[in-house]
Amino acid sequence: MNLLNKKCVPCEGGTKPMTKEESQKYLAETLGWNMIEDGKKISKEFVFPDFVRAIKFINKVAEIAEAEGHHPDLHIFYNKVQIELWTHAIGGLSENDFILAAKINNIRN
Repeated sequence: MNLLNKKCVPCEGGTKPMTKEESQKYLAETLGWNMIEDGKKISKEFVFPDFVRAIKFINKVAEIAEAEGHHPDLHIFYNKVQIELWTHAIGGLSENDFILAAKINNIRN
């Protein structure tokens, strides 16, 4: 499954979130991301030399998120950016979260 070649698809309520076991398979393709909140979200922290580079990274993430129609929770702490992904409409993880995680990992600074 090459997540970089996939596109996020709209996800409506009523769809079941992935199980922890299903999520583990996808997590193997998203280096550095960790499951949190009992497998309902994935998270990763990125560290930069300074605030400006952290903001530039966030802007690149925003462009990808808009293009995919799937939006992460972003937290910035001076030179650190923490990103949490989960599909709000279903209250857990979907393939979209892992697609976006893979594309975020592919950002070049």
